[in-house]
Amino acid sequence: MNTDATQQAPGTGWWTEAVIYQVYPRSFADSDGDGIGDLPGITSRLDHLAELGVDAVWLSPFYPSPQADAGYDVSDYRDVDPLFGTLADADKLIAEAKARGLRVIVDLVPNHTSSAHRWFDAAVAAAPGSPERQRYVIRDGKGPDGAEPPNDWVSVFGGPAWTRLPDGQWYLHLFDSGQPDLNWDNPEVREEFLDVLRFWLDRGVDGFRVDVAHGLIKQADLADWQEPQEILSGSEVDKPRPPMWDQDGVHEIYREWRRVLDSYPGERILVAEAWVEPAERLARYVRPDEMHQAFNFEYLLAAWTAPAQYAVITRSLEATDSVGAPTTWVLSNHDVVRHASRLGLGTAGGRANGVGVDDPQPDAALGLRRARAASLLMLALPGSAYLYQGEELGLPEHTTLPDEARQDPTWKRSGNTERGRDGCRVPIPWEADAPSYGFGPTDASWLPQPSTWAEYALDRQRGVPGSTYELYRSALRLRREHALARGPLRFLTSGDEVLTFTNGDLTVLTNFGAEPAPLPAGAQVLVSSAPLDGDAVPTDVTAWFRS
Repeated sequence: MNTDATQQAPGTGWWTEAVIYQVYPRSFADSDGDGIGDLPGITSRLDHLAELGVDAVWLSPFYPSPQADAGYDVSDYRDVDPLFGTLADADKLIAEAKARGLRVIVDLVPNHTSSAHRWFDAAVAAAPGSPERQRYVIRDGKGPDGAEPPNDWVSVFGGPAWTRLPDGQWYLHLFDSGQPDLNWDNPEVREEFLDVLRFWLDRGVDGFRVDVAHGLIKQADLADWQEPQEILSGSEVDKPRPPMWDQDGVHEIYREWRRVLDSYPGERILVAEAWVEPAERLARYVRPDEMHQAFNFEYLLAAWTAPAQYAVITRSLEATDSVGAPTTWVLSNHDVVRHASRLGLGTAGGRANGVGVDDPQPDAALGLRRARAASLLMLALPGSAYLYQGEELGLPEHTTLPDEARQDPTWKRSGNTERGRDGCRVPIPWEADAPSYGFGPTDASWLPQPSTWAEYALDRQRGVPGSTYELYRSALRLRREHALARGPLRFLTSGDEVLTFTNGDLTVLTNFGAEPAPLPAGAQVLVSSAPLDGDAVPTDVTAWFRS
């Protein structure tokens, strides 16, 4: 079967080809020994990112916050939480990154503030119907005394999506009760975030990753929703969209934001975290006058089979090509089980919400083998790729994390039924024999690190042929040298066992079958995710070669 799927990058925008590395500040590097990563720690490890070969770094939130949801509950959008440092530290990080040729993208959380934000304090203190309350989604309850929530929505983290204020009204929080949803129909809210954008653009950031980008606008009537509340919704085109997600009004907001970014030099970008399916709906976020990129969660969720991978790659490229935007590819982030474990769970793929000690455990060897193959496949695709800190070390999920150590609000709000996301957020190992594996100068670590992580430490892998770190370095170098981000991609085979495509002058083969897949005679292999079987690619292995 021959199928063409091209990716035509618009203009010369750097983001169309970039590999962007996500740093979760709490867990990257701790400079002061308090067990929590910080901005000076990140700055001290920038050389690692430059040597790895990425183009930009995306920082998860570092703003002042009560940390009800690990910083995604922001109390001040124009400052740095003392946990992570100061504004001066942020300025130095940005400058040092640029000195190494790295761009900096910061997280922006516009769907909700913290309940400790000055606006919410004012709303609680003000009367119903006041301008202060109009900044949030605050409503009267149902029933004769208003004792019932305004509708039946539930929180993504579990439990009701409404909390009652002392005077009897209710405020909406699609996530934790410490994260009240803003009212984006209010012009004051819109103007506030335009100013926040300018504040960070003036400090030199290269763009924003927009948290819950599909959630800002709610259906005006706040209609009941009988279906389970899920952040990824709408994949079945014959069903209505949930009233809290992917409403058409969000696009007006991002067109206004785009005008602000376009007024600055240096090609600043917007990246949507929009859990939206199908791909055609997601593509609406990256039309020419809106955002530059949107995370491809359909790809992250795709099963590890040749038909599933072929279908999602083809569908993704076609959808973004239709609006002239680059496709993004991602396998792990701070919200999902690391793919080195997810692909070893004995299932074809999917998004498990945490793995606990009493749950079925992943096959570590199988998971890492598949993860390396999946990463090599991903990095050969045209468009932009995202890496999550530690995946270049082959880090697995911490699946034996003690329940008493869990901090994700999902754990408690779900009645201890959902393990949450802590397992993918554990501080990463740098030096095998150092305190906290080199995460910081002491043994302190805000989440306990597994005793087995010495084997994954960077100093055990740097310069070691065949290590996961060196595999990533080689793949990123070859990706640049062969301009794989530009395409075009052409599928050669897409059966049940083998996926093969050409990209530029390279051919990429991933073997999902039980038997080795033979290479063409005379093939020159440039890199493979595991050793080859003579002239054949073994099961769960990806190879890049020239014929």
